[in-house]
Amino acid sequence: MHHTHKEIELSTRHTLSVIVDNEAGVLARVIGLFSGRGYNIEHLTVAPVDLEGTESRITIVTIGTPQVIEQIKAQLDRLVPVHNVGDLTESGPHVERELALIKVHCQNDQQQSALRIAEAFRAKIVDSSPESYIFEVTGKTDKIKAFIKLMENMGLVEAVRTGVAALTRGASAL
Repeated sequence: MHHTHKEIELSTRHTLSVIVDNEAGVLARVIGLFSGRGYNIEHLTVAPVDLEGTESRITIVTIGTPQVIEQIKAQLDRLVPVHNVGDLTESGPHVERELALIKVHCQNDQQQSALRIAEAFRAKIVDSSPESYIFEVTGKTDKIKAFIKLMENMGLVEAVRTGVAALTRGASAL
């Protein structure tokens, strides 16, 4: 897909909240809508909305021009099991968080540095052995990326991320 310089400048990151029936094949249809049109998904998370598990919230972080974002929202709205499509980016203040588990194998001389970095990022040690740590860190995506980048120098073994969970601020639901 070729973009002109002007299109690239206008592309912005959007966090979409999609409420769907919790039934087989819904996630595949949503993903198919993106991949079939060449739209990129940066993050995707799915979780039940209600205790009964009848509805789920799919949170999708994507990048596109205003026109592409509008097309995505319109096409999502047309899928039968979709109840609501909200654009958290456009609806005003919202809270976004992500969780990551990061395993680090430290040499003795790097252990204190790794622990100091973890403390600065408010990361918790959720497992440790004589030669490694597993840290849990939560926050905005940029914070998670920065922590992982710093741990690369400390002996990063692997990292797993949940993807973005997001809600609008205030009393009303989206």
